[in-house]
Amino acid sequence: MIKGFRPLLRGSTYSGALFAFCGAVASLPLLPLAMLPALTWRSAPYGVRVVVTLVAWAALVGTVGLARTTRRVLVACARWALKVPLPDPVATRRRAASPDTAAGPPVPASVDRLRTPLWLVLHVALGWMGTTVSGLLLLAALTLPLGADAGLSVFGRTVRADGAWSRGVTALGCLLLAVVGCAAVTRALRWLAPRLLGPSPAERLALAAERERRLAERNRLAHELHDSIGHTLTATTIQAAVAGEVLATDPVAARAALRSIEESARSALEDLDHVLGALREESAPTAPTRSLADLPELLERLRHAGAVVEPELSGGWAQVNGTLSRAAYRILQEGLTNALRHGAGGPVRVRVAAAPDVLELGVVNPVRPGARGAADRRAFPTSGHGLPGLAERVRLLHGEMESGPAGPEHWRLAVRLPVRSSS
Repeated sequence: MIKGFRPLLRGSTYSGALFAFCGAVASLPLLPLAMLPALTWRSAPYGVRVVVTLVAWAALVGTVGLARTTRRVLVACARWALKVPLPDPVATRRRAASPDTAAGPPVPASVDRLRTPLWLVLHVALGWMGTTVSGLLLLAALTLPLGADAGLSVFGRTVRADGAWSRGVTALGCLLLAVVGCAAVTRALRWLAPRLLGPSPAERLALAAERERRLAERNRLAHELHDSIGHTLTATTIQAAVAGEVLATDPVAARAALRSIEESARSALEDLDHVLGALREESAPTAPTRSLADLPELLERLRHAGAVVEPELSGGWAQVNGTLSRAAYRILQEGLTNALRHGAGGPVRVRVAAAPDVLELGVVNPVRPGARGAADRRAFPTSGHGLPGLAERVRLLHGEMESGPAGPEHWRLAVRLPVRSSS
């Protein structure tokens, strides 16, 4: 019994009834304007003038719903009064594209402009219906116990309550019917709100595209953070070990290693500030744009870490620019980081060959006997996201990637990127 009355006891039932009542009252200032056609057309029958007034009133109410601000206010009010989880209306905007991502499609402000006017008309109609019926029932519930010979007339039929007991039962019934009416109006508004105030199919598609764009941006930032911080920590660990070993015997080399640590840490801090600012949706500093033009600096830092690097650079690799150049730098950085982590200490061969239609990248490094290529984790702990991240980056650029043992003592990373994909 109590479970059946729970919907009538919810706070949203009464706040929804208040919401419907406020909608009805808010339409009153438009009633004098809606009555003007009926007042000027006095020769028409009374019923026709009533219909004309109601139609004009509905048209004026619907016109108010064409304003974008009206929809925002209605969504906020419906969320509070009806307890319906409605998202904010999608604003028309185009986010500025970052250097590594393309701008998404423009997001429509509202595709179905008539849904909000229809909501307002139905809101006002339900508000007046609920207010009138519930008001009359409440009035009857208050006056029936006071009258000695009272009755309730509905559609030409009269129900008489002769005794005090009958009047009390009838008054209680009227009160319950008033509450049920409020609950029915609230239920109707709760059913209509997601369909008329919620996002349209086009807006849901735009919201999904926006979520996908944000996910792609976070994924890109995760790659940048992994490449930059992972490489820096690996290089600085080795450089610190080198500086500790030669501090007494070769102070010049130790100072060079410490300078390299300082430069690597400063570069990583710039990347970290940008990524954290983007994740917090703050005004972050401009993202550092590492490209193939910075490759000599990267190789020099590796030499300070004690690595023997044998570069093989050909073609116009320094003239490659845009997304392709930045991706190529990160690919080589990750390949060299893996060489430092898992290599056997021998020479690391780095190959960059730029042709008009393809950019070829390669890193070959020796591995320790018994190690399974780059999967050896005894020297450095690793998350295992390096090669999968490289494969995803290469796939987005429509390139090809190969990685694996190159003979019994070497590990090879080879990447081919089409130049046309950078446009």
